[in-house]
Amino acid sequence: MIPTGELRDDAVAAYDVVGAPPRRDLEALVELAAQLAGVPFAAVNLMSSDAQHQVATTGFVGADTPFEEAMCRFVVQSGRSIMLEDARQDERFADSPWTNGDLGDVRYYASHPLRTPSGVVVGTLCVFDNDEHQVSPEAARGLAQLADRVVDVLELDLTSRRLEDANGRLRTANERLEFFAGQVSHDLKNPLTSVSLSLEALELDVVDHDQLDTLARARRGVDRMDGLITDLLTFASLGAPPGDDLVDLQAELASALDDLAGRLSEATVDVGELPVVRGDAAQLRSVLMNLIDNAVKFTDDGDAPAIEVGSWVLDGRRRIEVRDRGRGVPPEQHQRIFAPLIRLDKSVAGTGLGLATCRRIVEAHGGTMGVSEREGGGSVFWFDLPTVADAGA
Repeated sequence: MIPTGELRDDAVAAYDVVGAPPRRDLEALVELAAQLAGVPFAAVNLMSSDAQHQVATTGFVGADTPFEEAMCRFVVQSGRSIMLEDARQDERFADSPWTNGDLGDVRYYASHPLRTPSGVVVGTLCVFDNDEHQVSPEAARGLAQLADRVVDVLELDLTSRRLEDANGRLRTANERLEFFAGQVSHDLKNPLTSVSLSLEALELDVVDHDQLDTLARARRGVDRMDGLITDLLTFASLGAPPGDDLVDLQAELASALDDLAGRLSEATVDVGELPVVRGDAAQLRSVLMNLIDNAVKFTDDGDAPAIEVGSWVLDGRRRIEVRDRGRGVPPEQHQRIFAPLIRLDKSVAGTGLGLATCRRIVEAHGGTMGVSEREGGGSVFWFDLPTVADAGA
């Protein structure tokens, strides 16, 4: 088990406020604490193993104090608040430099622990005065509530910094992935083009039927490899944030259906109302195209594809659904099918990157994507996106 002192030191270090210029949001909270208590002095104290650090104060200039001299060490060690009308009458503080005149003449003293979400007490919010004051339940509740807000401020800043670091690492990873994709395109596509041209030249000279079949199989293999490389390149190049244009999904769906007209000749596509969102029109159109194309490809032979496209509001977001009557997806595979290069049904041509690319596009637009079973058979592929207002309109 990690000692409590080490846990506290790690938590205090993570907040990164000791030694930094006083933060205005913490100063505002100590000012409010002093006003509510009706006293001139208040402080946010963070405790390391060897010192008390006054990171925000009102009524006096804060300074570091050795841990053993700090009045608030008793609050940190016990994890309980202390409320005293006259600190001199408490044996813990009778000889304290803060009450005997060496460092201060504290009489009224009230201090509440600052407890992290993981339960580590990292310091205190305390208010005090050189005069005595009556201790009241209202003052205790107010101090406790403000202490919680101090922790909220510290946690919010910590989360923001961690998110910024994570985004930085993600940007680096995306840049490396895009660079890798460029190298793949150069190192694999060029020789693949040479192979394809050579096969074309051979087909002009070969007359034997069996040899022509062999060349045809080789050409199909080259085409599949070229498609896989293209899909990999597309998947890898989606690391950059999408645009912030207004995108009419109704219009993009119409374009997608027009592009797929040849594949949809025997299909019935029932289109409902789709929203306007923010993002990249081409990317979102490709999501719709991929989902509709899959609905056609995974319909059993002999059945006419029956596809429905619509949207509805869910928890303040717009959910877009593509519903089919195809073969369906086993529930245990609902997450796996969105992984790159996963093909559950190898009887249908593909590279296994279509759904992975769709999910990556949707997540880049601030949304989520999934699949569920459709009542009566088939699947419902869905994705949700922020409304235009949520997206910053």
